[in-house]
Amino acid sequence: MTENILEVKNLSTQFFTRAGAIKAVDDVSFSIKRGSTLALVGESGSGKSVTSLSIMRLVPPPGKIVAGEIIFDSGDLLKLDDEQMRRTRGSEIAMIFQDPMTSLNPVYTVGSQIAEAIELHE
Repeated sequence: MTENILEVKNLSTQFFTRAGAIKAVDDVSFSIKRGSTLALVGESGSGKSVTSLSIMRLVPPPGKIVAGEIIFDSGDLLKLDDEQMRRTRGSEIAMIFQDPMTSLNPVYTVGSQIAEAIELHE
């Protein structure tokens, strides 16, 4: 078993527009050891969310991961097909979005929403 649970190597994500390619994430590398925590901090627009979306392979069009490796628990997430990634997402790796008003529904308890997410992925 590897010491790192997540290793991001030379990750680059771009958005392709009529005006040309916009580099949202450019050659980012970091690793997270099993049992530890990493915080991505920076100014608004610095690429924190796009980095996280890239790791989850949820970059919306016209965005595209153009380079790098995302090694999660010894396998490269970028080499998984869509179905394998869907099974991995939520059951083995997840993302908590910044805006709680779009992440959680105030009409339901937090517990029921977490239970629903687990049921969908188990």
